[in-house]
Amino acid sequence: MNKKTILAVAVATLALGQVAKAQTNLQVFYDFAKDRGHFTTTLEGFYNDNWGNTFFFIDYDFNDKVNDKKVGPSGSYMEIARCLNFWQNTPVAPLSLHVEYNGGINFHNSNFLVGLDYFLHSKDFKNTFNFKLLFKTFNGMASSDVPVQFTFVWGLQDLFGVEGLRFSGFADVWGENVVNFKEGSTQARKVVFISEPQIWYNVGRFFGCPNLNLGGEVELSANFAGYDGFKVRPCLGAKWVF
Repeated sequence: MNKKTILAVAVATLALGQVAKAQTNLQVFYDFAKDRGHFTTTLEGFYNDNWGNTFFFIDYDFNDKVNDKKVGPSGSYMEIARCLNFWQNTPVAPLSLHVEYNGGINFHNSNFLVGLDYFLHSKDFKNTFNFKLLFKTFNGMASSDVPVQFTFVWGLQDLFGVEGLRFSGFADVWGENVVNFKEGSTQARKVVFISEPQIWYNVGRFFGCPNLNLGGEVELSANFAGYDGFKVRPCLGAKWVF
């Protein structure tokens, strides 16, 4: 989700959970946080090729109101990232160059990120981990004294030996000169954090439709999107894997 509001997210940051094979999926969430209470959709894709991999997601929040009735999308956020790796059959294959862009409607800021990605995985690729160290530009109203972002992305398939149970997500932390203005606070902060762990269960496997997953995520954030301090925002959702 919004960084997913998402991140940056994230991640974003980068990714919400990567798998070894190419995948495109659509996630639909309902956000139960008191300051939200709306649906969000996320279109997400991850693709491998001989030169590395590409990841993207696009979020839409459905909170636009007319006469207190929600009628459609109220905002959008997107990220696209490319890991370049021309040395996939060498001893340094886990290390890639990372290039990313993120931005959104009414965010008044966009970012380019460049840096390094280190990829670890189990032998069967069911469990994957990415560690990223990135230099982050600030184009717009935001600024930073330490324009560095650290991103951790994980994906654990068949968690606890339960077939079809997946635990995935990302965690981003970066330096940014933030003045949090919501909830009546004007505290100045230097560091932003966001993480969005997700858990999914492939319920469709029981009735011939392995594309369907049910689950949810929790947005954990600090000094993010105009809010001061630590916030916990739970969501329930469904995911369709194309």
